[in-house]
Amino acid sequence: MSSPARNLVSRARPAAAVVLVAAALGACRADRVATTGSTYPIDVRTRHPIVLADADRSLDLFPTGIGHLDPRQRADLESFLVEYRRYGRGLLVVEVPRGVSPALAGPVERTGAAVRHFAAEMGVPAGGLRVVAYPVANPTLAAPLRLSFQRMQAKVADKCGLWPRDLGVSDLRSDWSNEPSWNLGCAMQSNVAAQVADPIDLVRGRPEGRIDTIRRTQDIGQLREGKDPSTQWRQDGKANVADGVKTK
Repeated sequence: MSSPARNLVSRARPAAAVVLVAAALGACRADRVATTGSTYPIDVRTRHPIVLADADRSLDLFPTGIGHLDPRQRADLESFLVEYRRYGRGLLVVEVPRGVSPALAGPVERTGAAVRHFAAEMGVPAGGLRVVAYPVANPTLAAPLRLSFQRMQAKVADKCGLWPRDLGVSDLRSDWSNEPSWNLGCAMQSNVAAQVADPIDLVRGRPEGRIDTIRRTQDIGQLREGKDPSTQWRQDGKANVADGVKTK
């Protein structure tokens, strides 16, 4: 190869290298733009947020042989009706099984009457209770009386157990990202939502309760006398309020 041709080749090599590097960087940039929007949030509160929604609250009561409310059923029904009076929306629906065996027809009817009578004792008006029937698929199985009402409840917005990404090596970008899986924290969020007694507590705090006027008057009086109103704790675990108050 002649000297001019050799110089031309030597000059073309750096230019070709620059073109190759630019093409590689352009490919990386194009790939980055295409996949940036597909990343999912890392914070569990964003992946599995707790939301407030209306949902059914239900209670099943199985009729006894003589058709009355036993102590366990009475306690369950009392707690259920207290919750309905405090948080319930709309009617209290009592679904009575239809098509049970003849031996259970009497107990079912008497249990339904006992439920209506107990609901009236608990302050549920007659217009706030609705009795309907539902068909029984298998008369040989136990068929309960179903009580239900609507109330606001806290729950996780999406379902747990979804796997939008492969945890294996088929997706190298996800495998090398060192990010938590989608389901991480979903069960914890669901448990927190299920344990909330009043869902409004997740939206705002409760107002302060009434002050203890007796305790405040006593503390102010001790301060005016130059005494310490604080409670002193001893090693035996008993509290001792300073100056003249009996040990608890």
